[in-house]
Amino acid sequence: MDYTTWNVPPQAEMEAAESAVLSLYEALQGLTDPRRAQGKRYSLAVILCLLVLAKLAGQKTLSAATEWIRHRAGYLAQHFELRREKMPCQTTYWNVLAKVDGKHLDEILSAFFVRWEAQIRCGDEPSRLHTPQSQADHAHLAIDGKTLRATTSQEHPIHQLSCYEVATGIVLWHCNVGAKENEISALKPLLTPSCVKGRILTLDAMHTQRDLCSRVHQLAGDYILIAKENQPTLQEDIADLLEDRGPDRRRWKQAETWDKAHGRKEHRAITCSPDLNEWFGKQWEGIEQVFRLERTTFLLKAGTLRHEVVYGLSSLSMRQAPPSRLLALIREHWAIENRLHYRRDGSLGEDACQTRTGRVPSLLAQLNSTVLSLMDRVGVRNVARQMRYFDAHPQQALALLFTGSCTVY
Repeated sequence: MDYTTWNVPPQAEMEAAESAVLSLYEALQGLTDPRRAQGKRYSLAVILCLLVLAKLAGQKTLSAATEWIRHRAGYLAQHFELRREKMPCQTTYWNVLAKVDGKHLDEILSAFFVRWEAQIRCGDEPSRLHTPQSQADHAHLAIDGKTLRATTSQEHPIHQLSCYEVATGIVLWHCNVGAKENEISALKPLLTPSCVKGRILTLDAMHTQRDLCSRVHQLAGDYILIAKENQPTLQEDIADLLEDRGPDRRRWKQAETWDKAHGRKEHRAITCSPDLNEWFGKQWEGIEQVFRLERTTFLLKAGTLRHEVVYGLSSLSMRQAPPSRLLALIREHWAIENRLHYRRDGSLGEDACQTRTGRVPSLLAQLNSTVLSLMDRVGVRNVARQMRYFDAHPQQALALLFTGSCTVY
């Protein structure tokens, strides 16, 4: 006799439940629809999923996406269980995007991709999320801004700040920088306990500000910042210390790396010191070390040499982040440029898109980030090649939206 008290669902029900967790279409059902019910023919989730499908297939503009969807009207209507085969016109997409709450969309997408990551990593064992390795994989956040260049003809072109989880490729949020503010002021309200606690934040030199260091330290997070011309005294003090060969250097530590790829050889050398902690402690809260990073790049084809030296500071102690780890964290910050911003421009044609009015360009940029996150989740290495595959096999793109799995070409 079976005495178990567990209600074990059939295999089909378990698979259906797992698919629901990994279904972007299901996740978007939770997005608030600001439209009136009268005259509404397509749900908000359908509209957004159709656009994501077209983008997965390589359509870079709103007009191209509209045509791609209309050419497959019958097929798509059947899979989305629509009553009519006629697909929306371009104006419908534009009107809908103009009304979508971008912040709520970010919250839903971020939660969706975090659940997906947890499902892949842990399955039915949620306790595995709390292992040191799992926490480390979610610790590093790169924050950087990007101007949507197609909007530069406007008086105030759209400039979007993004928070990117380096190890997983998840975009936690986007934020448009207002006409009367800059990245520094736009970032302040976004530094919340849920975002900062237990995380390592890397940012460009613009954000090397005392207020940011104080805020991050008070919220139990850590920072790695670069000192440049916007903080000349800080830069000069660090340089004076680390360029001077006179002081006792027994507490200093060094590391270096050599890389050869993409037609170039690159040497990176870092020197770290805790000797300025007491001197800087009152102004730069939480500081634990300063560093000097030297990059030497040899371009093989051109035969030219580039040399750069930068200085910075971090709240990570030399035990938490010895030079080799600090060097890796600084380099990994550029994932937000190489894997997010560059691919949004190069593969998804974001800068060439001529949609400029209102909130629509920033919403399309959020959908571009969603497309890249979907591809990262299923292990796509060549985005352009996978887009061509989805264009030829739209059923695979639909499978990705509905079940979270597809054939990777």
